[in-house]
Amino acid sequence: MVLVALLAGMVIANARPLPATLRPGVDLAATKILRVGVALLGARLTLADVAGIGGPSLLVVVVTMTTAFATVAVVGRMAGISPELGILLGTGTAVCGNSAIVAASPIVDADEREVSYAVATITIFGTIALLLFPVIGRAVGLSDEEFGVWAGLAINDTSQVVAAGATYSEQALEHATVVKLVRNALMGPILIGLTIWTGRRRLATGDVPAGAPTYAGSAPSEAAAPTPLVHLWRTARSAVPAFVVAFIVLAAMRSAGLIREEVADVLGSLSAVAITVAIAGVGLRTRIAELAIVGLQPVLVGLAASTALAIVALPLARFILG
Repeated sequence: MVLVALLAGMVIANARPLPATLRPGVDLAATKILRVGVALLGARLTLADVAGIGGPSLLVVVVTMTTAFATVAVVGRMAGISPELGILLGTGTAVCGNSAIVAASPIVDADEREVSYAVATITIFGTIALLLFPVIGRAVGLSDEEFGVWAGLAINDTSQVVAAGATYSEQALEHATVVKLVRNALMGPILIGLTIWTGRRRLATGDVPAGAPTYAGSAPSEAAAPTPLVHLWRTARSAVPAFVVAFIVLAAMRSAGLIREEVADVLGSLSAVAITVAIAGVGLRTRIAELAIVGLQPVLVGLAASTALAIVALPLARFILG
């Protein structure tokens, strides 16, 4: 059903432009309704389930993130893309797709063109992955759990991970969601690291905007500028997705017996409906003509990073469950 919703949305979106009056509803479905669906999925799991899946995957997530960033750094330098675009592509591939790109862009002072290129590139390869991963998973004989972990480790955006997992099986969806939420939860540390790195880079080059924290023992003398610690706290706080917290809270309530089985079933059904609606919204937002703005260089970098991530993540998914 999820795959049908996605493909139907893509066909409609590319057959003719959506009326402007429908765009707010489509955007709502693809973002907030998706987050509600993912959060409600927590009612189907206990904290033991979450820890059993997410705990072992934490170290592996660090490995796959490092793979993505390293690939973008090497191939991006060879392709001649700007450092800012490289950071956006690396963050989008490694962490959580377009949300990470939007969060990282002001930190590295990326311009609108670089943000557009990064978002389009991540959307292209995330969409390809959510369509190809289930086929590859069946072909190589991945179990539901193995596929879920693989998808959670290697597919870019949360919506794409959820779509791929739901296409494979209900159990794959649960595993994919938990692993993806581990990646999402690491967005805070990643953004803090980017903030520190950017500040030191600005100080070294002398290119320090007024009021920008440098995190190197001195900051520009600007009365209204936040201190480095305050700036880091704000960055971390804004990077923790509320739906991740809601997911964990519901899982904790289920573990404590505060959510009965029949209530969990209802919430699980609502989650499935919300996810299906959200994925239809994702399809309706995917216009091939708009993705064509991306030049060859970002596409090559995105292809290299996505391929490396998928290849490295596959044996690691089996290792976690092995």
